[in-house]
Amino acid sequence: MGFDWREIFTVSMVLFAVIDIVGSIPIIVDLRNKLGHIESEKASVVALVIMIAFLFVGEEILKLIGIDANSFAVAGSFVLFFLAVEMILGIRLYKEDNPSTASIVPIAFPIIAGAGTMTTLLSLRAEYEKINIIVAIAINVVVVYAVLKSSARIEQVLGVNGLGVIRKVFGVVLLAIAVKLFAANVKELFL
Repeated sequence: MGFDWREIFTVSMVLFAVIDIVGSIPIIVDLRNKLGHIESEKASVVALVIMIAFLFVGEEILKLIGIDANSFAVAGSFVLFFLAVEMILGIRLYKEDNPSTASIVPIAFPIIAGAGTMTTLLSLRAEYEKINIIVAIAINVVVVYAVLKSSARIEQVLGVNGLGVIRKVFGVVLLAIAVKLFAANVKELFL
């Protein structure tokens, strides 16, 4: 096959939903307020490299360390679950190591290229051409970069209450994705 715009569109939409950069805006704004600066370029490039590398060698790396894709997906569902709980309840479970800027951790990984994204890439690889997945990853990274760069303006437009509402709504969506990811993969562990 090869280059197919329909596949690119489909994969882009799936990755957009899983990466959920719009739902992460409250987290990004919070990090920017705490640290004063987000390295948008660095975070975007690192996330791009992580996702493309995982697309090609992810399954082999998991096999090498004795982890199957289903176990990885279940672990990813727990990470997504706790991120969702933070968003919905307004509590802080993730403790930063006092970084001076936010770029690689926690923005590039796990917010952008987290366990849910990695698991999704493994699933997409089975159904779609790699070139189309790579183009879809690049499209999503451009959107992520734009959101990271304009987080201050987005905060001004939405305000504190708007960000709070978005955070809670996307927290519930993220919780649903976590439950679905868990349910779809946990039964495979016991077969």
